[in-house]
Amino acid sequence: MKQSILYFALFLMSMLYLSNTHAASFSCQAAKLKIEQRICNERRLNDADVKLATTYQIILHALPMGGRDAEKAKQSRWLKQRNACGANTSCIEDAYLRRQQQLDQLLQVRVLSQGPF
Repeated sequence: MKQSILYFALFLMSMLYLSNTHAASFSCQAAKLKIEQRICNERRLNDADVKLATTYQIILHALPMGGRDAEKAKQSRWLKQRNACGANTSCIEDAYLRRQQQLDQLLQVRVLSQGPF
């Protein structure tokens, strides 16, 4: 059962990811920060942004309400740290990699193992 839930979640993530290919999780037309412009202009950063945003939304929908507030606070802190990278591509990549690993672990341990409630 747990494995089928995992496969379903991965399938859902891949469908959402593919449907938004090369479309950042924010409006590139409204991008004002250097980091936002860099994410919009570099495909691998853009892809990492979409994947992370998709994973984050799945987690938010699966966590109980108390957990959602805590995760939103973590995401807000992470965004501030990410934004501090400016246009430094390697810093941005590292920030996305670390946060994606955190979210993947949370998805596996907290959501898929224990269920959403």
